[in-house]
Amino acid sequence: MSQQALRHGGAPVAISSAAWYLPDHTLPLTAIRTLDETERATRDALGIETVRADDRLSSVTLAERAARRALEQAGLDAGDLGALVMVESRVQETFLSSEVTQLQERLGADNALTFSVGGLGCVSITPALLTARGMLAADPALDHVLVVHGSKPAAALRYRHPVTVNGDGGQALLLSRSGRIRIRDIAQLTNGRYWDLFHVDYRDRPTAQWREQCTEPSTYSFRLAMETRNRLSAMLADLLRRNGIGRGDIDGFVSQNLSAAGFTFLEDSLDIELLPACRQNLRSYGHLGPIDVFLNLHTALDREEVPLGGLTVLINVSPVAAWSLLLVETGPQEDVA
Repeated sequence: MSQQALRHGGAPVAISSAAWYLPDHTLPLTAIRTLDETERATRDALGIETVRADDRLSSVTLAERAARRALEQAGLDAGDLGALVMVESRVQETFLSSEVTQLQERLGADNALTFSVGGLGCVSITPALLTARGMLAADPALDHVLVVHGSKPAAALRYRHPVTVNGDGGQALLLSRSGRIRIRDIAQLTNGRYWDLFHVDYRDRPTAQWREQCTEPSTYSFRLAMETRNRLSAMLADLLRRNGIGRGDIDGFVSQNLSAAGFTFLEDSLDIELLPACRQNLRSYGHLGPIDVFLNLHTALDREEVPLGGLTVLINVSPVAAWSLLLVETGPQEDVA
């Protein structure tokens, strides 16, 4: 078993602007194709009603549209960005080409240090944030790092048995040293034993035949589930301890959107209650990979489910396997840099 732990407090970092792009077209759950009756029954019990989907839009286009919104909100020109970090897409449009420099060109972010991160599925947003914070801490002259992602399923079949249904969406987070959402602490843990639990066989296959497959459903449903319960419990206890706070100091918990049963599992495992925004977004958007947790937090803030100055824990889990917790503090809108 290979294990790696990363815990990172310290240098201040905040989200000064955040934006999302979700396609206009809504795809009902009944239109999501499955391969047999067993899969259909599982799909129908996920707690998802619709997803946003537009096959004409690439992951780069989704990221670009979110990025333009975030920059406009901040009153910032793309040429003023110090760095552009993309959470890599699950499948690039072409091999050898660079999606992140394509986005750099489209935005006109000519002066930005530009690269991508990934490899951890939904949890890949965490190393992107760690990278942004590291750059801001290391270079006093650096003011803004834009972290972006365009979420599209790896296969044409949007249903991933027995886990979730994937939708389309773009996200852009502008990181600086002050802002409405302050990231107070980050914890990440991985276990390489599960590196190939889910995969897509693609060589010598038409894209229409690509499918996200689970190599060992029992491992996902039982062994990984129990490890997730234990890992997250220990990580949460450690996160609270090193920040000198208790459960009662947390105003809300947010998770990524996989299924209603997944929410219940987390709530029972950690003895918490997720914010209602999670279930609302699960019903409306399905799973959006690395986008989920911050979109859910944004929705919770809009619905005033989290008080100003409140503390929220964002929970992310990936079947590769990786786990992460983010402790964030939310301030008033006028606190945005």
